[in-house]
Amino acid sequence: MTKTFTASTIELENSEIAIKEIKSQLNFDSNLLHNTIGILSCHQEFVLNGIAQAIIAALPFKVVGTVASVQSIGAEAPEPFLLTLMVITSDDVEYKTILTPSILENPKQVIADSYKKCAADKAPALIIMLSSFIMQNSAAEYVNVLTDISGGVPCFGTIAVDDTFNFEHSYLISDSEFYNDRMCLVLAYGNLSPKFYVANISPSKAIGSKAIVTKSEGHLIKEIDGQSVETFMRGMGINIDITTGYDMAQLPFLIDYNDGSLPVSRLLIAMTPEGYAICASDVPEGRGIQFAQSDAEDVIYTLDQTAEELKADISNANGLLAYTCIARCVTLGSNQYGEMKKLSEKIANKIPFMMTSSGGEICPIDSIGGKTINRAHNNAFIACLF
Repeated sequence: MTKTFTASTIELENSEIAIKEIKSQLNFDSNLLHNTIGILSCHQEFVLNGIAQAIIAALPFKVVGTVASVQSIGAEAPEPFLLTLMVITSDDVEYKTILTPSILENPKQVIADSYKKCAADKAPALIIMLSSFIMQNSAAEYVNVLTDISGGVPCFGTIAVDDTFNFEHSYLISDSEFYNDRMCLVLAYGNLSPKFYVANISPSKAIGSKAIVTKSEGHLIKEIDGQSVETFMRGMGINIDITTGYDMAQLPFLIDYNDGSLPVSRLLIAMTPEGYAICASDVPEGRGIQFAQSDAEDVIYTLDQTAEELKADISNANGLLAYTCIARCVTLGSNQYGEMKKLSEKIANKIPFMMTSSGGEICPIDSIGGKTINRAHNNAFIACLF
């Protein structure tokens, strides 16, 4: 048996009041089973003033999480300053966690060593990956390492994101500590059959025809169809001020891995003086690339379509954990909670859920033949039904 509970608070002044509110919503004294994990999301102010740490210290189970600009469990009115908590407790699923050392240097080795230490010789049914936001690192690299070292175990998770210009408070949270340079892995073992859902950009929003990434290095695209990215984009009628870059929320692009899987969305972060594109995750050479024009209507439409899919599967599920790219929230403008409202409408009172904004989305996708492939996404909504 597995049970899921959610709670939230907007209390930013008094830790005792915040703790009381969270405990009263969870009623965990009579609800906890043998194994329990808490997944937390909060605005950075809850970390900076110590409220998040106080709440976590008052709970009798492991809690991990991330800072996020917006979050929801569906019950509360939209609030800019919110802390949400999902508690998953089970008699037949075990949760093992490990906090990595700093991943600022040699992240591949650090992540691989940490996974091996936590997993030992037994592969889990699911890996939940939570990480600080580190501009120079690649989420795709994280995913590739975990896929290789685990033998392809499904990997789902998020990268923290705050609402500062330089993401300085995009912290990973582990128990009562917070970090700007680490990752936490939650390995779930036992009776667990998660289902995954991804929404990115409608095909109708694509601009021009598909091109080929002819030269790249990690998450730096140097050439598309043999031209610098700046030259290629100007040829498409997309003008970029390379001193400021282009609004990342408005110009995502799709990468086709040419392996039978669905295209994955990516975002531009900035342009270099050479006309290269700095992206939010790796873009390998030889892959198909197609730019798209994102808008608020399409964000809500793609969420709605994906919510219909997962809605049909929730009758035997215990909970839903969802993340949406902060770029999608930005695209929604004054309606930044639009996706969260829509998801709540679709599954209201049917299943406990928590949805938060993300600085990088980690979720498996299906390819031809039903094989599951772990992918790092940008500009995407992702969900794990368990």
